[in-house]
Amino acid sequence: MSKTNTKHLVIVESPAKAKTINKILGKNYKVEASVGHIIDLPKSKFGVDLDNGYQPQYTVIRGKSKVIQNLKKEAKTADTVLLATDPDREGEAIAYHIADTIQKVNPNIRRIEFNEITKPAVLKAIENPRDIDMHRVNAQQARRVMDRIVGYMVSPVLWKTVYKGLSAGRVQSVALRLICEREAEIENFTPVEYWTIDAEVQTRIGERFTARLHKIGKKVLDPEKFRIGSESEVKEHIARLETETFLVDDVVRETVKKRPPAPFITSTLQQVAARRFRMSTGRIMMIAQQLYEGIDLGPHGNVGLITYMRTDSTRISQEALGKVREYIADSYGTDYLPAKPNVYRTKKSAQDAHEAIRPTYIQKEFEPRAIKKYLTAEQFKIYELIWNRFVASQMKPAEAQKTTIWVKAGEYLFKASGEVITYRGFLQVYQPEAEVDRADDSGEFHPEHLPRQIEKGDPLTLLQLLPEQHFTRPPARYTESTLVKTLDKLGIGRPSTYAQIISTLFNRKYVEKEDRALKPTELGKVVNDLLVKNFPNIFNVKFTARMEDELDKIEHHQASYVEVLDDFYHPFKETLEKVNGKVGEIRTELQETTEEKCELCGRPMVIRWGRNGKFLACSGYPECKNTKPLEEPEAPQVTDEICDECGSPMVIKRGRFGEFLACSRYPECKFTKPISTGVPCPEEGCNGVLVQRRSKRGKVFYSCSEYPKCKFALWNKPVAQECPDCHFPLMEEKTTKRDGTFLQCPKCKKKIKLGELEPQNVE
Repeated sequence: MSKTNTKHLVIVESPAKAKTINKILGKNYKVEASVGHIIDLPKSKFGVDLDNGYQPQYTVIRGKSKVIQNLKKEAKTADTVLLATDPDREGEAIAYHIADTIQKVNPNIRRIEFNEITKPAVLKAIENPRDIDMHRVNAQQARRVMDRIVGYMVSPVLWKTVYKGLSAGRVQSVALRLICEREAEIENFTPVEYWTIDAEVQTRIGERFTARLHKIGKKVLDPEKFRIGSESEVKEHIARLETETFLVDDVVRETVKKRPPAPFITSTLQQVAARRFRMSTGRIMMIAQQLYEGIDLGPHGNVGLITYMRTDSTRISQEALGKVREYIADSYGTDYLPAKPNVYRTKKSAQDAHEAIRPTYIQKEFEPRAIKKYLTAEQFKIYELIWNRFVASQMKPAEAQKTTIWVKAGEYLFKASGEVITYRGFLQVYQPEAEVDRADDSGEFHPEHLPRQIEKGDPLTLLQLLPEQHFTRPPARYTESTLVKTLDKLGIGRPSTYAQIISTLFNRKYVEKEDRALKPTELGKVVNDLLVKNFPNIFNVKFTARMEDELDKIEHHQASYVEVLDDFYHPFKETLEKVNGKVGEIRTELQETTEEKCELCGRPMVIRWGRNGKFLACSGYPECKNTKPLEEPEAPQVTDEICDECGSPMVIKRGRFGEFLACSRYPECKFTKPISTGVPCPEEGCNGVLVQRRSKRGKVFYSCSEYPKCKFALWNKPVAQECPDCHFPLMEEKTTKRDGTFLQCPKCKKKIKLGELEPQNVE
């Protein structure tokens, strides 16, 4: 393939990826982009032949005809066509559809695959072309068909019982169930009172420290099992403790090793970046995609900076291990380099098709700080995070001296523990995230200082006892970070789907954010209750995880496409037929009868759902079609925002033009400001977010919070959904009489209609 007169066509998905690969391959190769999928299931009809082996009836995606014509034109004059789409199931499916479309003009088509866009990786892939893997294609197609069956057949149940335009999805409905069940736990939680007792004591040489009561007799204090439950109990214990002699029961000193975390996989990158940078999972994956496809680094040209970012494997190539070990020895010294490379266990359910996420070039000229000027602020954050985590993963463990002091006072046993880092190891490079997002009052007590000169049997002087009241707390709501962790642990979805699952829940208004936490909306609760009650065997964790395993079996030649879909569809069809037979009953259950009478016919009014929320409707519908707004005066919702003028809490109020933030001291303080949409400004280098504003004529629009420094603005509500065609980081929500409510890309005008299944890879 290296003859001077030979011309090869290489087809990738994105223009950025094309630009990077074109730089690597040179003049004998032409690199073109398909801009994602070129065909998909139709939007206007079901598009799956259930009676003929679940054959999908694909159609050309709107706006892709010119792309297809160009690919055919370039393929016609090429000696060989090399399909270099992403190295996963979806990339394999895109490659297959492109091959099927252009094979008439050039049948000499091969598939190439690489995990990183570097010269060695791309050239090696070109030297080892292969046929398209139809097992991977069928696995992806089975996922797509399953999603279409559920979305197209269950959504009408929601239309008939709640309101038209709602949508159900095979996997995101299970994610919604997790969020709703957590909310129910929180709502039903009953706080339990418990008390802690700390003893401030002094050694015989005058060193002070504090220990917490750990045990009474043989019972360990625990808020759920054995606790001091009231102030009166505390007083009794304190009275007894004041008569006891305090002495050191034991001192345990040990050296503990803190091992470095594994290099990132998709789920852990999303978890850590979401917590650390407060980015949405969609934003994180968009930035990682940019780093993978290539960034213009000035004299270096377009460079792919990280390996493929959709992976569930912690495996690292021998070549990369050699490079990072050289880098560690050179940059930090051989004292930080373990004798052998660190190896990390990959979970059993991992496909292990790719390496972990790592930098492509482990050398000083590609260190984050060396190329910072070529990256946006967000690109730098994600690249530096990936770089540091990978380098740290191959360094020695940190070491700490942990000291635990046990203090005895009669039947009472107190505990104080602390540790001092004695060897930093990988901590020179990377500080791991905490296991949880918040502190826990019931956790281990760590005093600020422990005495060094203290031994078992030493007498102690009691200085004071410090009782403190606590209450057990409900489980925390999911954040994007913890939801991804849970989905990954339960085997729900795959690395490529987590961000899309979450953005879909937001777009359908089933979930909203409250101080970074995911909270189901009232609509989300209604939809979840209906789906779980009527489709208990479909929208549950075990069934959905089992379907992921079945898709894996198709890819690994252990099950056929038709077998897996038969096992899924036939039980689903039986359940659906039963539900469709009681639609009227379900609709009646969802309606709330009121004491208000219809002014037209005198029958009772009921509360029903519509696109804009709840409203009053006559129970005599369809004979009487009287409706009117449901007036539900709400107390202003207090927020974490602080008034810029007086420092009082801000509250959410509703005015003529929608919700806004107002000072809680109104009318004494009349300060107001717009509510943030939470959608980051898409302008490169801008750190602002889009907020709701009003024009001089009172029309609502959305503009950057950094105005007038940044003048980006939209007339329609922005949604944190990446455009599937041009990868613009947001879309805007629009409504027309002809199309209803839909999302549209401000850049390429791509449309996604709400209420229908979105394009490929939405679950």
